[in-house]
Amino acid sequence: MSVTVENLEHNMAKLTIEVPAEELETSIQRVYQRQKNRISVPGFRKGKVPRQLVEKMYGPEIFYEDAGNDLIQRVYPKAYDESGLDIVSSPDVEIVQIEKGKPFIFTAQVAVKPAVELGKYKGITVTKIDTSVSDEEVEEDIKKTLERNARTVTVDRPAENGDTVDIDFDGSIDGDHFEGGKAEGHKLVLGSHSFIDTFEDQLVGKKAGDEVDVHVTFPENYQEKSLAGKAALFEVKVNAVEAKEVPELDDEYVEDTTEFKTVDEYKADVKSRLEKSKENSAKRTKEDEAIEKIIKDAKMDIPDAMVDFQMNQMINDYARSLAQSGISFSDYMKYTGETVDSFKERIKPDALSRIQSSLVLEAIAKEEGLEGTDEDVDAKIKEAAEANKMEFDDVAKTVDDDQRKSLKEQIAIEKAVDFIMENAKERAKPKKKAKAAEEGEEAADKNGAQV
Repeated sequence: MSVTVENLEHNMAKLTIEVPAEELETSIQRVYQRQKNRISVPGFRKGKVPRQLVEKMYGPEIFYEDAGNDLIQRVYPKAYDESGLDIVSSPDVEIVQIEKGKPFIFTAQVAVKPAVELGKYKGITVTKIDTSVSDEEVEEDIKKTLERNARTVTVDRPAENGDTVDIDFDGSIDGDHFEGGKAEGHKLVLGSHSFIDTFEDQLVGKKAGDEVDVHVTFPENYQEKSLAGKAALFEVKVNAVEAKEVPELDDEYVEDTTEFKTVDEYKADVKSRLEKSKENSAKRTKEDEAIEKIIKDAKMDIPDAMVDFQMNQMINDYARSLAQSGISFSDYMKYTGETVDSFKERIKPDALSRIQSSLVLEAIAKEEGLEGTDEDVDAKIKEAAEANKMEFDDVAKTVDDDQRKSLKEQIAIEKAVDFIMENAKERAKPKKKAKAAEEGEEAADKNGAQV
């Protein structure tokens, strides 16, 4: 096999791959062996028709398409390696020559990882973020926790908004009952607006045992066209009224439900957790701000094929995530009314941003000599082992050379981010009057860095 590389514009390249005729013959024979049991010729049992006879009857081209695909799948990975290129897209393949007794020739147009011309990346200014936690925020977080731990109890009083009513109902329009308008033992949260019009409002103040005539009008855009815009009567019986019973925050509750003994200890832990969450969020926000500024000051020519490859990866990741919830990507498309093209258009800015971030961080890591070491990889493996309560050796033996290489690249990226932030300058968000002055100062910094 021989591989010729032609560099094209905008970080694209064309590989011309020539494969000996003998390998094409091998692929044709492989295809024949796979297909012979489906070939029917009078006078021969299926699977017994000689290949020469099939080619004589239908022409040798009958096996070319499948043989070409078979051969491309087998030789392209070798051509990829032999090219020496850092390819960042799927190949756009075109068959140039396929004929028995002659070399098989095809081309593969690919995107190549762009070079990055870095601008300023040291001393980047990021906005200072307040990560303090107020007593009110602590109380609000605890309130939400108490509400999540609330139990539902049946109450002997008129229903209020927020209560759940157990109801039987039967709907009709001009005395005619309609499909889907009847149910028994239905649980309805008042104030949830899950029922149409003022249905829920008319049950506020009612008690268990009450029978109520509820008058509503279906919306003009109601999904069931036969009901849209029509006035309806629902005969409703209230079976029960249920309310949430929120536990009281005291030492007894804290000791029963947490690892702490007193309310004060519990509040201190909540405050610490909220502070850590804010700090982590602020860290990510400042990193994103710094990287965005570095991208704006860098130069790189990103080929469309690279962006398309990134979008396809994102779609595959999203499809896998949906599959874990029992939803296929095609069903998701139907539910949302989107197409693959419209979905791609929506995620394209994010795909481009991911590529730009990765490229500039790799460039900074290279410029500063930041690398992932074997010790760094072992530390990552140890961390994963501890998180999954496994032995280090059991996890380490599952990590092959390619995965170790990928981990080293990931660690180098992380070190580049740390380097950027260690050298960044924090400033409070400028007031309008001071903003112009700050922009002038940043421009001066930038010009000074370019001299």
